[in-house]
Amino acid sequence: MRTRAVRAFSLRVRTEQQNASPGPDDPAGPAGPSPSPSSDAAEQRGARRAVTVFPVLVLLAGVLGLLAPGTFEGGGEAVPYLLGVVMFCMGVTMTPRDFRGVAKRPWAVALGLVAHYVFMPGLGWLVAHALDLSPQLAAGVILVGCAPSGTASNVVTYLARGDVALSVSVATVSTVVAPLVTPPLTLLLAGEYLPVDAGSMVTDILKTVLLPVLAGLVVRLVASRLVTRALPVLPWLSALTIAVIVAVVVAGSADAIKSAAALVMLAVVLHNGLGLALGYGAGRLARLGEPSSRAMAFEVGMQNSGLAASLATAHFSPLAALPAAVFSVWHNVSGALAAAWLSRKKG
Repeated sequence: MRTRAVRAFSLRVRTEQQNASPGPDDPAGPAGPSPSPSSDAAEQRGARRAVTVFPVLVLLAGVLGLLAPGTFEGGGEAVPYLLGVVMFCMGVTMTPRDFRGVAKRPWAVALGLVAHYVFMPGLGWLVAHALDLSPQLAAGVILVGCAPSGTASNVVTYLARGDVALSVSVATVSTVVAPLVTPPLTLLLAGEYLPVDAGSMVTDILKTVLLPVLAGLVVRLVASRLVTRALPVLPWLSALTIAVIVAVVVAGSADAIKSAAALVMLAVVLHNGLGLALGYGAGRLARLGEPSSRAMAFEVGMQNSGLAASLATAHFSPLAALPAAVFSVWHNVSGALAAAWLSRKKG
């Protein structure tokens, strides 16, 4: 989910790597300080713990929602507010360096942004057609594809020995432009399945994503010392909130899950896997270099499924939110596996 539940774990990593020395095919800014072996090992342990615990927590929440749906009855109305809490945590962990990185490498960031908002919506539409999904599920898969890039993309990029600075820049811009891009893309591609109120969707994204992120940025600027002390708590607050969102979404469509679960899982695996592959391929074709191509893979293939679940619940139905709930678990698992493989692959 594009909620940065694990963002605080990579905070020191990205500030150290934001100006990391460039590779031969990957021009960047001046070199920053090199982390010591002990601090690097500590960050890797923390990052691995984050990408391991987070999907497990979300999976347990989904099982709880499935087995005890009555516990979360009426919780759908709270989903946008819960997402706002997580996006606020994301804003608090952001720094001005996230935005300066965009100015340093506009071409690479623009390529990542275009690849993300072309490949994933298009793949969502193709997968929905290829699997002949029902209108609700098709709209849900497409909506996931139209969302900004995903929660753990920065941490997974780091674990894969990718370009963390590029990852952070693409993720930041994709979130900022989401109110302008996600609704019209959803209308264009999902409108054939269900009515889409793009104007109302713009308002919802502004309220649940952009405003909380901006509020978090302001808090970071005016109370940086307090925020620094709170950073270890923020990822777990976000993770618990995301888990509640997933439980509510699964509970709302518990009756339909048994018949649709296998098909939805297939759709999610195809959508995510093809996105990772095309993102990596785009980076290689553009000659961005191996580290940046790895970042592109995760920024394209990992989605803000929290936002997708919230929008699907508000504008379509709980069943339409099911692909987002499944995606929230799977893309963290697949991302961690891909990162483990890439980290052992010579760049």
